[in-house]
Amino acid sequence: MEKERGSTWAEYKLPCPKCGGSDPVARNLNGTAKCFSCGEWFTDYASTMDSSSNGISKKDFVVEKEPTSFLNSYTGVFAELTDRGISEKVARKYGVRIVYDAQGKIAKHIYPFYNNNEIVGTKTRLVSEGKDFRFNGTYENTGLFGEQLFRNGGKHLTICEGECDAMAAHEMMDSKWAVVSIKRGAQSAVRDIRDSIEFVEAFENVVLCFDNDQAGRKAAREVANIIKPGKVKIMSLPNGHKDPNAMLQQAKFAEFNRAWWDAKKYTPAGILELSNEKSKWLHREEKESLAYPWEGLNKKLFGMRKGELVTLTGGTGLGKSSFTRELSHYLIKNTTENVGIIALEENWLRTADGILSIEANDRLYLTERRENYSDEELSELFDKVIQKGRVFIHSHLGATNIDEIFSKLRYMIVGCECEWVIVDHLHMLVNCLTESDERRGIDQLMQRLRSLVEETGVGMFLVSHLRRALGDIGHEQGVVVSLSHLKGSQGISQLSDCVIALERNQQAEDPVEANTTKVRVLKSRYTGDTGLACLLKYDKDTGRMHELTDDLTFYNEDF
Repeated sequence: MEKERGSTWAEYKLPCPKCGGSDPVARNLNGTAKCFSCGEWFTDYASTMDSSSNGISKKDFVVEKEPTSFLNSYTGVFAELTDRGISEKVARKYGVRIVYDAQGKIAKHIYPFYNNNEIVGTKTRLVSEGKDFRFNGTYENTGLFGEQLFRNGGKHLTICEGECDAMAAHEMMDSKWAVVSIKRGAQSAVRDIRDSIEFVEAFENVVLCFDNDQAGRKAAREVANIIKPGKVKIMSLPNGHKDPNAMLQQAKFAEFNRAWWDAKKYTPAGILELSNEKSKWLHREEKESLAYPWEGLNKKLFGMRKGELVTLTGGTGLGKSSFTRELSHYLIKNTTENVGIIALEENWLRTADGILSIEANDRLYLTERRENYSDEELSELFDKVIQKGRVFIHSHLGATNIDEIFSKLRYMIVGCECEWVIVDHLHMLVNCLTESDERRGIDQLMQRLRSLVEETGVGMFLVSHLRRALGDIGHEQGVVVSLSHLKGSQGISQLSDCVIALERNQQAEDPVEANTTKVRVLKSRYTGDTGLACLLKYDKDTGRMHELTDDLTFYNEDF
């Protein structure tokens, strides 16, 4: 008998259930067979013979040729997988054989993998070893496990994570629908589906039934993204069941089928079918707001909130540091939450001086002022503000590694449980990048900061510089700031929830005007209210910024 399509014939001179011939059929070890009289191929010859109405009896099994070396692994018998609750009928359909040990217990499962109608590889599960597998042959050009059974496509295809899960799902659905599994585990799911994408796309609906664990859920989302949109549903197994085989062993047939029919159509992350979200819309978590220390800002912004990224900007020497020190002190004194400060242009002593100067209403950062206080008085001031375990400061001036800085920032938020963080300033972070394009570098940093805020829910204040103003008048002379003045990238304004600008004409002849800062809201995603918010007058004696409520006649803007 000839060797056809690279097949290794194991059984000869068998009857044909198609044409009725008494001995024209040859069968492979994988169960497929060909009639050399009528040319018919049978993907499962034994089952076809079992269901044949011709009354033809099967010949005895005759091996006339030794199988190729890897097919030596395709041994054993077709039988019920009693350790998995899978019937002999389904195991035989998928070509799965079992090997018994000396005590008559199941020692191995052997799963075949096909290239067209030919087995070219086998995966062996060592049952006593749990998830210990051995593979013989090749995965090259093979389909998904079970793919050879359903090549004509159809209405529904279910894809599982393991071979026993596929057989279990098929069993629980009474063998009505096509069920296959990936070949190499969750980590290679996308690769396996890409190898069989034409087969998968031939079905109208695809249900992903991967393991109910982190790896399985992640793999299901990744696979869903490479299949035609609108075709995929992701199945959620009920009541904490890990996989279909576990449900089969517990006889949870009805629960499995209900979950299969209830599988949700996959939509990419961030896309919601809004009618499904009504309950969340009605019963949302309310965002708590904390008032700013300045009433004008509260009228514009309705306070500050965790989970928001607020950018503070202004020209050089116009009060950004004074503003953030007031804000740091206010957060420490008016909340019970931890506060983190990353000030990249000053050492930790200067940062601490700034916060304690607010408490003292005095410029303690000046040696001449600090000398007026005894150690006991300074110690008392410190203890009133810096409570144990609440305030965390970055201590390394001139850091140069951006990943190290982000690691420290994340540690502040997650490890030190800081609910509020101040980062001063963005362009020092840019200097730590190897990216030569400043705009692209700022975009990258803003994306990372935005992601960190979204992930952790921290309230973050970010200081950013302005680019040099055009014309003869600069920001130090009180130029009105707009979003277009932000230095380097539109990503700053796009990814910030709020942008606050400081303006001051430090060259004004009037000393009140020269020491008064306009606080302007350039963006508020929460309220949408922008424009001039308040005036803060700097007191040279105390170093404090106080909100002005009258004597505003030299300003041309209407409050």
